[in-house]
Amino acid sequence: MTAKTNVKLKWVALASLLNNTGAAFLWPLTTMYMHNYLHQTLTTAGIVMLFMSIAMMAGNYSGGWLFDHWSQYKTALVGVSLSTLAIFLLIFIHTWPWFALLMMLNSLGDGINATIINSYGSMVSDRTSRYVFNYIYMAFNIGVVIGTLLVGVLLPISVVLVFAVATVFYVLLTILVVLTFNVRIVLPKKSAAMRTKSGARSAQHRRLITLVWLILLNLVTIHLSYSLWESVMAVHMTNMGIPFYAYSMLWTLNGILIIIGQPLVNKLSPYVRLSSQIIVGIFIFALSFLLLVFARSLAAFVCDFVILTIGETTSFAGLPAWVAQLTDVNEAGHYQGLLNITISVGRAIGPLYGGYVIEQGNYQILFISVFLMMIITLGIVLTYLIHVHHMQVRA
Repeated sequence: MTAKTNVKLKWVALASLLNNTGAAFLWPLTTMYMHNYLHQTLTTAGIVMLFMSIAMMAGNYSGGWLFDHWSQYKTALVGVSLSTLAIFLLIFIHTWPWFALLMMLNSLGDGINATIINSYGSMVSDRTSRYVFNYIYMAFNIGVVIGTLLVGVLLPISVVLVFAVATVFYVLLTILVVLTFNVRIVLPKKSAAMRTKSGARSAQHRRLITLVWLILLNLVTIHLSYSLWESVMAVHMTNMGIPFYAYSMLWTLNGILIIIGQPLVNKLSPYVRLSSQIIVGIFIFALSFLLLVFARSLAAFVCDFVILTIGETTSFAGLPAWVAQLTDVNEAGHYQGLLNITISVGRAIGPLYGGYVIEQGNYQILFISVFLMMIITLGIVLTYLIHVHHMQVRA
């Protein structure tokens, strides 16, 4: 028996697009605005980014808990209200330290929003979870492309205009949630993955949950590595004489390639097992960091980023779907929240780890170390996945 729900994939995907368009106005801006406009040190900016990550994790966790134990719709309203209020206030109050405090409030709301979007996505009943999360991930990246392109145009005009336009997207998100997310959801007692003779807390269930935790461990290393592209890679490339605008255009290229590639990845569904697709994609993603050891020119960095994007497109969208397949739908909020917390943990650790390794060694050591982290944790996931399949066959 599947969940009886009227939630529509198109509204969940549109929510992802609007939320991430608004957010994409802000994340490329934060450090630069604090340093160049508010005249704070880079260390102070780094501390604020860390607290923003902590606020995001708090939102991820509380959003998941409230989704499972309180009200799906009211939790969604809380998330969009917090993020929209914070950005609206930034139009009028964007001096120090109010900018930092309001950005933390926005991060708390966005953390709830991210978990809610994934949790509602796991409730879509008329499509496979694989299709749903590929669709949501494509919408996410369309939002990133729109946001990053617009902020580059609007910031030279006025930072107030940046906050005002970002507010428009958050207001649209709020309206969407109010009008479309108030649906009746009847959860089944157990999902198909949990239906075993010994019940929901069976040995098979425990093995699947262990597999989920190993996937999350791998995900920490993935986003720790990915965050290096958002932080130290800008310095690395400009040190080689590559202009900053060329670095920033890599993100636009990334988003465009994902938008083009995601529908192609959807077509793999009938032919390739989701877990196999994700493992291959993560391996390609990890390989791109090893290849960075040899990158010395803009062309080399572009080729490397294309390889990274292929791995990202093949694996990232499938991870929430894989977690949804492995866990009970009654726990959707909890495990989708944990998945988003894991991403936030990796993003919080990455810049600190990258800066430390570069100070103690060099960029080549950094690239090799994160490659090994991802490959070792991926190997653990693959080994345990084989064990789980073996136990299923024996059962």
